[in-house]
This record gives sequence, C-alpha cells and structure tokens, in this order.
Amino acid sequence: MLLEFSVENFRSIREKQTLSMIAAPTNKEHFDTHVINTGIRGAVSVLKSAVIYGANASGKSNLILAMNYMRSVVAESASIKPGHKFNMKPFLLNESSASHEVPTSYEVSFIVNDVRYQYGFSMNLDRILEEWLLAYPSPKPQTWFYRKYDLQTEEYVYEFSSYFTGQKKLWLESTRENVLFLSIATQLNSEQLTPIFNWLANDLVVSSSGGFTSFDFTTSLLDDVSKKKSIQNFLVSADISISDISTVQRKGFRQTINLNSDGKVDSSAAEHEMLLPQFTHKTASGTATFELGDESFGTQKLFSLAGPLLDILEKGRVFVVDELHNSLHPLLVKHLVEVFHNKDTNPHNAQLIFSTHDTSLLNSKTFRRDQIWFVEKDKDQATELFPLTDFSPRKGEALEKGYLSGRYGALPFFDDTLSW
Repeated sequence: MLLEFSVENFRSIREKQTLSMIAAPTNKEHFDTHVINTGIRGAVSVLKSAVIYGANASGKSNLILAMNYMRSVVAESASIKPGHKFNMKPFLLNESSASHEVPTSYEVSFIVNDVRYQYGFSMNLDRILEEWLLAYPSPKPQTWFYRKYDLQTEEYVYEFSSYFTGQKKLWLESTRENVLFLSIATQLNSEQLTPIFNWLANDLVVSSSGGFTSFDFTTSLLDDVSKKKSIQNFLVSADISISDISTVQRKGFRQTINLNSDGKVDSSAAEHEMLLPQFTHKTASGTATFELGDESFGTQKLFSLAGPLLDILEKGRVFVVDELHNSLHPLLVKHLVEVFHNKDTNPHNAQLIFSTHDTSLLNSKTFRRDQIWFVEKDKDQATELFPLTDFSPRKGEALEKGYLSGRYGALPFFDDTLSW
C-alpha cells in the first residue's frame, strides 16, 4: 500500500516533489468507498486512487517515469555489472543539477504486512551515494540501515540498527558502488528485507504507455476457466460485445530490445510459437471470429489491461498508469476508477494512480478533493506537483469548471499573437 512517493532532480523535476496518498483527516467524503483505514498510527487513512492533471509537457509523465525508474533500479540492481553507468537524466536547465552536483533522489513510504516502511536512495551516473530504510513497527522509527558515500575517503559508511538482523557484514562486502544494498541483501537471503524488496519490485506496477501492455499475460490466463470468465466479464462490463474468447497457436517473430551499460540499444528478432487470442462476436444475424489485430484500439487496450488488472486487484497491488484515457471512452475510464473504489471488486485494497486530460472525471462524485493533483512548470521550466486541496475548494464546488477556467492552474497557455 503506497503512502508517499518523492523524487528530486529527474528530467523536468528539479526540486523535491511529493505525491501523497494519505487521506486528509478532516475530509469525510466517500470515506467508506474511497479510503482505506490501515489502523496504523501516523497513516490511519490511505486513498484508493489519485488522478493527476496538467498541460502537455508539464511533467506528468516524468513523475510516473521516476516511479518506474526507481522500481527498475531496485528490481534489477543485483544483476548490474561492475562499471555500469546509470542511464538517467537529471534536470538539465540548471548547471548544478545537470553536472550531478545535485544527485537524483527517490523516496517511497509504504505499508507491507501492517508495518510502515520508508525507503530511499540518491545516485549519480556512477554510483549510489546514499541509501536508507526506516521501519515503523511502532510510532517510533527504527533506522534499519543507512549507507553513505564519503567523498573525502572515497569509501562507504554504514550504520545498522540492532533491530536489523542477519549477515550484515557479508551483504555489505557484496554491495558494489553501483548497486543497492537492499537488492543485494535480499538476493543473499535477508528474510527481513524480502517483503520490502518484493513490494517495490512486484507490487508497484507502473505503465508509462497509457495502459497498453503486452497481451501475452492476459492470453496466458485464458487456459484457466475461472480467469477466462473473469476476463470475459471484464470486457462485457465495459460494453464490449464479445460472446467468447479462445486462443490459437501462430508462428511469428518476437523482437527483444536490450539497453547496454554504455547506453546503446541492441535488438534481435527470433521466430516463436505464439499463443494469440481470438474473439467471437454473435448477433441474431450471424457469428464471426476476429483476431486481436482486427479489434479496435480500445478493445486491444482493454484486453491487454484485463489480465494485469485482475492480478493487481487480486493481490492488492499499486497500479500507476500514464494517460489512462488513451483510446478509452470517458465513461469507461470512470468505470475503471469505480472498480478500485468498490469493495466487492477491490476487496484487497489495490490502489490506482493515473494521469489524464479527461476533465469529465473532475467532480465530487468520482473523487474526493484530496485525490486530485495538478502538475505545471514554473518560470525555470521545472515541474511542480501540487494537490487541489492547496486551493481550499468548497464541498460540492464545480471542479471541472474551476480547472478549465484557470482557478487551479496546470493549464496550457496559448499565445494568440503567433501566426500560423
């Protein structure tokens, strides 16, 4: 369960920006449906969803890319080779940021097995500069480990809590300058860190492609009768008139793309047997079967989403999507949001975070006021993230009208003096 995510000096993000999923304590709107009561002091109520608005090129995608980059570094760190340089971009419109005098930093606060954790790290192109993990089994934090690179001695300094147990000396000695201690210790069987690593690597699911993912995962679920029924019901609930889904084997070429440590991209293609979905449509006049490529972009997107979405809801994961509205009707996006707010369809408290330009969602029936966020750039072209609650909107305020009229900012600016 995500509480907060912060990032500093990443692409268009210069100063530290924080997205919070902690519910405003005085806001009782939709409390039974839109809010998770954790029972943990200091994080009593957590939001099930959040939406982010902003003009094109304002930095919405960069915020989501930052979450995905942090997750990827954690997931892949243990396999990084010595001498590998990180393929990352700092804020370039500032000399100190661009030269990495200011490191790029990430921090995330979350709950696993009823314990709150706060994990983060800072880095430059060559190495991890700092890394820390705090645990809150009680209101008083325990700093399980803190790691910092000393620029004068050119060595790492480690601090460990007595609450953190295991082969710390082995893990420390196995951690190179360009890998994370968390990832190495987990690989070397740290029981305490394994749930934390698994949440960051697996339970934080980020899609920076508008929700379009490979259809392979959804297709693989069709052999399971109950999962096939769930996928079919999901498509039917979205008003997709499909009476049956089946699979067929086809030969095809699958392309693999790898990013080398020097930043170059290698791609290769090899012939594989692939399992492809087929969709049966039935009317009073006849029946026909279509392959995925014959369906609309909206149907293709929904099918590719169906498997991951069912998995996320079943396992209570966090789903972060850039531009969820792409190829989807506004009422369908609203339906997906309601799936997360509904206790019957979301019994394990999965969370949804997404960016969109669909302003029809900006109303007090769909979202609480503390679930709505905006992004815009300042005079230095640096991204700023801020919540709707900064403007103290009235209960029942016409949020869509207020946003489009410029009351909350985060709108595109048009220069009418330019000629075309």
